[in-house]
Amino acid sequence: MTQAQIDRINELARKAKTPEGLTPAEVEERDILRRAYIASVRANLVGQLENTYIVEPDGTKHRVTHKDD
Repeated sequence: MTQAQIDRINELARKAKTPEGLTPAEVEERDILRRAYIASVRANLVGQLENTYIVEPDGTKHRVTHKDD
């Protein structure tokens, strides 16, 4: 996700709050950008968690494991 895409999300959010609102094309663009942003945040979180260790009181370390739903 680039800064330009984040700026565009913010621009569309501000415009949505105005009386004229968003056009149908802008609503679709906003939804696509929001989904991309959420995917980016999730990927960053997964990457961070893959490099996270839990240290037990006895000093042993183990990685955080993925919990299936």
